[in-house]
Amino acid sequence: MAARIDLPRLRALLDVGAQLVEVLPAAEYADQHLPGALNIPLKTLSPGTAAGLDRTRPIVVYCWDGL
Repeated sequence: MAARIDLPRLRALLDVGAQLVEVLPAAEYADQHLPGALNIPLKTLSPGTAAGLDRTRPIVVYCWDGL
C-alpha cells in the first residue's frame, strides 16, 4: 500500500530495516543520493528490476525533483 510519509516516519522505518529506493535517473543518483539508498530509475521500474528487494521488509520509494 502506498502512503506519503513525513521525515520522522521515514527515520522510524529505516531504524527497523526499511529499504530506501530512489527512482532518480542513474546520472542524478550517481551525482547525489541519500545514504544507503538503492537506485531503480523510474523508467526501468518493473517487477523484474524490483525482484531483488526483500518483500518482508518495508520499502520506501523516494524521488526528488528540484523544480
